Amino acid sequence: MTATTPSSPVRLRVAPSPTGDPHVGTAYMAMFDLAFARQQGGKFILRVEDTDRARFQEDSEQQLYDTLHWLGLTWDEGPDIGGPYAPYRQSERLETYRPYAEQLLADGHAYLCWCSPERLTAMREMQQKTKQPTGYDRMCHGKTREERAQLPGFTETPVVRMFIPDDVQLSWDDLVMGHTSAPRPDDQVIVKADGFPTYHLAVVVDDHEMGISHVVRGQEWISSTPKHLLLYTWLGLTPPAFAHMPLLRDEKKAKISKRKSPWAKLTWFRDEGYLPEALVNFLALLGYPPILEADGTEREVFSFQEFSDGFAWSKINKAGSVFNLEKLNWLNGHYLRELGTDDFAARLLPFLQRDGVLSGSPTLPELGRLQRVAELVQTRIVLLKDATPLVAPFYVADDDLPIADDARAQLKEGAAEVLDAAVAALEPISGSVGLPDGSGVEWTHDRIEAALRAAIVEGLGVKPKLAFGPLRTAISGQRISPPLFESMEILGKASVLARLKRLRASL
Repeated sequence: MTATTPSSPVRLRVAPSPTGDPHVGTAYMAMFDLAFARQQGGKFILRVEDTDRARFQEDSEQQLYDTLHWLGLTWDEGPDIGGPYAPYRQSERLETYRPYAEQLLADGHAYLCWCSPERLTAMREMQQKTKQPTGYDRMCHGKTREERAQLPGFTETPVVRMFIPDDVQLSWDDLVMGHTSAPRPDDQVIVKADGFPTYHLAVVVDDHEMGISHVVRGQEWISSTPKHLLLYTWLGLTPPAFAHMPLLRDEKKAKISKRKSPWAKLTWFRDEGYLPEALVNFLALLGYPPILEADGTEREVFSFQEFSDGFAWSKINKAGSVFNLEKLNWLNGHYLRELGTDDFAARLLPFLQRDGVLSGSPTLPELGRLQRVAELVQTRIVLLKDATPLVAPFYVADDDLPIADDARAQLKEGAAEVLDAAVAALEPISGSVGLPDGSGVEWTHDRIEAALRAAIVEGLGVKPKLAFGPLRTAISGQRISPPLFESMEILGKASVLARLKRLRASL
């Protein structure tokens, strides 16, 4: 149990438990870990803490890999890629923890506890009823198995508990919180009846064995820090530096949970169509100030590289801030508009395939059309999933285009006349695609707009803001759509006339 790494290299880790959809807090901690590790030329490690077998979920670990890779928060060592301190799953390290537990027992710093769950529940209920401090009452301390078996509430399979001394150290210097203290702990279980270590023993042993220099975790773990410092002292190990980060809170200032908030799950952001760079930027702002420019102004939009380059623990806001989805939506819209057209279209494609707009193997003409449509919708959406209703009309057969109820309801009495005038104005325009150099093209949005304005606004005297509502409904089936004349150009003359005539026939 000697040290396996020098204390000088900067090594940070994130250590989630595979108990369901990865929590957004995992990405939050990983981002700060990675920023500091990259700034210092150190290493970032992913460790899977899967000792809670009752809550373990088989597919959770792969979801963890997928979502962190999606965010660009990549690690240098981990269960999937290995490393010099493998294995990186706690369930595969059980023999590693055993000698540490045996040393604690031999030195009198830990003891076996045979109390049954029923006995412990009754003990806690009595403590609460009589308003005593809650905690284990040490019935098993100093007793042999035979002595304890003579008393009530005995179970054959013991756990291992820490023996917390009266002079336990309760304070330390925290990188984020400054000088910090926590309440006195009770005699914590460090090895469960099934032989698996609890978080408290496993995290200390693993952080030591893997040479972790800085432990970054949420403020909810402040109360556990005295237990961990005590284990480091008992085992003769050098503790890491601790940085307890502000909690992510919902609009009611409560810690966010997957039970109450769908956006507590990392997979939710990906499914909704947030860009990973926007989410990382947003998470940084929850615990860190905007970038301060040379002229004294603050800039809230910044890259992960900029965040890492200027990172300092002293800048972290101890109180944190509320998880404001409106702010995230604003950031996401900004990042969407900054994408190149090719990149934007490529990011839309999985959502259009998921929603059935395009197949899993779109044709080259379909992809070519998507490039053109993407330009029309890029400034009109906040989330990638928002593009589906705007893009879908470009891939529906003319006879199958659904007309939304609210779009049909807005049609005025003169809609039939407008549609007739539009058909008459567009039919003379050639649908030719022109020459390869673009010359000779007649079916362009400029030509279409000029013809329709002349026929409807000037010819029928319809006000401009009302003139094209029936055309929009006919072309897209919706009240809100991408720019009308550009949409007509992309659809082509045959489809446009077919859709105009189809709506006209239904009036």
